[in-house]
Amino acid sequence: MTPASPSGDTPIATLGNGVRVVAIPLPHLESASVSVFVHSGSGSESRRESGISHFVEHMAFKGTTGRSCQQINLDAEQLGADVNAHTDKDHTAYHMRGRARDAPAFVRMLGDIVLNSSFPEAELERERQVLLQEYVEDEEDPLSTAFKLFDKLCFGSHPAGLPVIGLKGNIGRFSRDDLLGFVESRYVGANIVVGVAGGIDAEAIVAVVEKSFGALRAGVPSAVPPPTHRGGTGSKAIAGLGQTHVVYGLPIPALADEAQHAYAVAAALFGEGMSSPLLDEIRERRGLAYHVSCSADVTELAGQFVVEASTAPEHAEEFMVEMKRLLARQGDHIDAAGLARAKNLIAVRRLRDWERAARRLEDAVLDAFALGRVRSRVEVAARIESVTVADVRQALAHMLTERPAVAIAGKLKKGLPERARELFGAAEA
Repeated sequence: MTPASPSGDTPIATLGNGVRVVAIPLPHLESASVSVFVHSGSGSESRRESGISHFVEHMAFKGTTGRSCQQINLDAEQLGADVNAHTDKDHTAYHMRGRARDAPAFVRMLGDIVLNSSFPEAELERERQVLLQEYVEDEEDPLSTAFKLFDKLCFGSHPAGLPVIGLKGNIGRFSRDDLLGFVESRYVGANIVVGVAGGIDAEAIVAVVEKSFGALRAGVPSAVPPPTHRGGTGSKAIAGLGQTHVVYGLPIPALADEAQHAYAVAAALFGEGMSSPLLDEIRERRGLAYHVSCSADVTELAGQFVVEASTAPEHAEEFMVEMKRLLARQGDHIDAAGLARAKNLIAVRRLRDWERAARRLEDAVLDAFALGRVRSRVEVAARIESVTVADVRQALAHMLTERPAVAIAGKLKKGLPERARELFGAAEA
């Protein structure tokens, strides 16, 4: 094993087969979060594969070559631990959380789940029905519907434009051989990071990862070309709802680009906190939305400046007009006090994340995937603090030259989709 290049206070160890280990000792904790991250998610699936990462994640818990589904759950609960997983666009992750003293056992258990899943045929058919029910639930969720439409408007036919849960036809079609073939190609050493945070001994963790993952085939790392932002406006009416959900977004730099920090400050300045221009004007002064927020969502593949809102149908058009006006004038209304407020909000939000073992671990692993190292808290804080008023103005000006993606879902007042297209432009064919 060789250490990666220096990365502040969170080094990375790399096994001979490419499996990386991010171990974060937190001596004040008696608990530990252990996760196995696979650098493969829905954003690296073809249309025919869409949903297979999520399907594999569900089936991984249904039995291994040495343990049944019931034994997997019992083994975790006998230690008082919880076991879970999630799939995202850029990764799939398997988690266990419990006492720090049991962290080595958690590594071994997760290694069994990730590397030795047997995907039993009978369990596959039962889980297929669970996934189809989850698909229906997701389709009936208005905010999820808005975000799925938003992703499609942003990224078009790129895999990032497809939903994490996948396409219904694929969920009904995937076979055991499909799942085994997918795991064989993606669950390889070059794509795996084992992360552990809590009251742990880092060297002992690296040793147990070596024993559990050292024999895994090295393979080749997943590589996905970044998507190109498309933009445009789309809508979907959902019967039986009393609200309209709007998601507005513009492209910003991805995680590896240092320019992302200016956009993060711009988002906090514009729409984070009750005194931000967005919330103060839209919610406090005009009452146009119950929920409205702004964020800079930055991943390895792409970044998005996102405004989302839930509003009454009769207020939806006025909200969009006012939001567009506020954003257009934001660059001319930045002062030192506002800039300091935004930076402090980011600093405290990151501090809260830093103090949560699981969140800190995920941020570190996503850095490892995207950058090959883990940024220290001091480094990120310094980058944010160095952002100037001129940097924010430049970021806003550049961002606003792009065509936004605007997704509207829920109860749609007559004429709203047409008015939205007039405001923001139609989607490309």
